Amino acid sequence: MHTVAVLALDQVIPFDLSTPIEVFTRTRLPDGGAGYRVLVCAERPEVDAGHFTLRAPWGLEALREADTIIVPGTAEPARPVPRAVHDALTSAAAAGTRIASICSGTFVLAAAGLLDGLRATTHWLAAEPLAEAYPAIEVDPAVLYVDNGQILTSAGAAAGLDLCLHLIRRDYGSAIAADAARLSVMALEREGGQAQFIALRHPPAPRGSALEPTLLWMQENLARDLSLTDIAARAGMSTRTLIRHFREQTGTTPLQWLHRTRIRQAQHLLETTQDAVERIGSEVGFGSPTSFRERFKRTTGVSPGTYRRAFR
Repeated sequence: MHTVAVLALDQVIPFDLSTPIEVFTRTRLPDGGAGYRVLVCAERPEVDAGHFTLRAPWGLEALREADTIIVPGTAEPARPVPRAVHDALTSAAAAGTRIASICSGTFVLAAAGLLDGLRATTHWLAAEPLAEAYPAIEVDPAVLYVDNGQILTSAGAAAGLDLCLHLIRRDYGSAIAADAARLSVMALEREGGQAQFIALRHPPAPRGSALEPTLLWMQENLARDLSLTDIAARAGMSTRTLIRHFREQTGTTPLQWLHRTRIRQAQHLLETTQDAVERIGSEVGFGSPTSFRERFKRTTGVSPGTYRRAFR
């Protein structure tokens, strides 16, 4: 039987903690036997879970006998990881144990150095702080989970379910994973290419900077077929200088900034109007419905129609 240790840290998010417990304990093999043994462990017997205190039946020694370790998210991801937890995780990783995180649990793996040089994800709201704190990690905020083989990370809340079902599929195959998905009343493969629904914000427009008038002009002229030359002319700069200023002040290129702003406006229109998808694409500056759908799905992970059904 496969042993899963769920590590409870102070300020653990209850939903993240309960997800692997429920999914793995309910997994059944064809003969009716349990697929997993689940151990809830912690550094100390009592764990502060915010609204309540929980008692963990096992200590950190449980990590040594686990085949898989799950690290749920915490409400304070920037809190230093206790040395004993750090050492237990690095020892487990060195021994080849599979380790996965849910939501902000990614910060714990990052602090232990287990994600250096790897691609990883977390809740989209925490992606920027994660990338800033750990530049050696390739942070991808647009996916539900990332499987690096031994080390896996997932996004927030329900993405933990996707991760657990993925692990079951790896361990026992699609049929067992499909049964587990039915028990969780969830699709085995979620529509949307395993993408988080991300509320895209307008890229930052630095107040008082030389670019501010240009950025405002771009926002007001999304429907126009703006080229890099057009934007540079409006800014009174050469294209080379414009690109340099954009990278310095927004962290991206003029055209990437423009595309992201167009998609954010399209999200707003999909949420608040009944306009056809084709009309919205034209209103925000895409030359054809096909190019709009492709760019929208590449940015958000889902089609415009799927996004509208979810958020309108």
